[in-house]
Amino acid sequence: MKPSPGLAHCMMLPLLLGSSGSLVSAIGTLLSFSVVVGLYGLCMRALRPRLTETGRLLVSVLLATTLSSCADVLAQRWFLPWQQAFGLYAGLIALQCVVLEYNGFWRQTLTERGKLCALFGALLLLLGTLREVVGSGSLGRSPFESWQGIVLFSDGLPLISLVPGAFIVLALLLAARQALVRPKLNSKETHRP
Repeated sequence: MKPSPGLAHCMMLPLLLGSSGSLVSAIGTLLSFSVVVGLYGLCMRALRPRLTETGRLLVSVLLATTLSSCADVLAQRWFLPWQQAFGLYAGLIALQCVVLEYNGFWRQTLTERGKLCALFGALLLLLGTLREVVGSGSLGRSPFESWQGIVLFSDGLPLISLVPGAFIVLALLLAARQALVRPKLNSKETHRP
C-alpha cells in the first residue's frame, strides 16, 4: 500500500490550528516542532539501515514519543505558562514524526524537506499573528504578564482566538490564495444556461 501524501498534511492540521492562538504560542510550537523533528531525523538516519520494517515502526514510535516527551518536560521546566497551553498538542508532534517517516518525507532531498518545513512554519506564524491581531486587537499581548503589547484596536473578535476561529482564518487564507493564483479568465467566456 502506497502512503497517501495528503495524510501527512491532514495530521498537521490539528497542530497547526490548535497551537496558533497567538504569535508567542506559534513561535514556541515551531521551535518545539523543529527541534523534535530535526533530532528524530538525525536519530532515524543512523538507525534506519539496521532495522526491519516491523522494527522500524516500533523504534519510530518509541523515538518520536521520547523526543516529544523530553521537549514537553523541558518546556515545563523553563516555559511553564506556554507549556500549559501547548501541552495538549505535544503528542501530535510525535504522531507527525511517525507519519512523516512512513510518508516518504525522509527520502526527499534536503531542499524539498526544507521547503515543506518552511511552508508549515510560515503558515503557523501567519495564523498565529492573524488570530492574535483579529482575536484580541493587539500584537504581542501576553496572557501571562501585565504587558499589553501593541494595541491595534480596543476590542477584538474573541471567536478568532478559539480553534473554530482558526478554521475561519485558514479558510479565508485559502480563499485569498485561490483568488491570487487562479488563472486569468478570458473575457470572451460565454455563459451557458
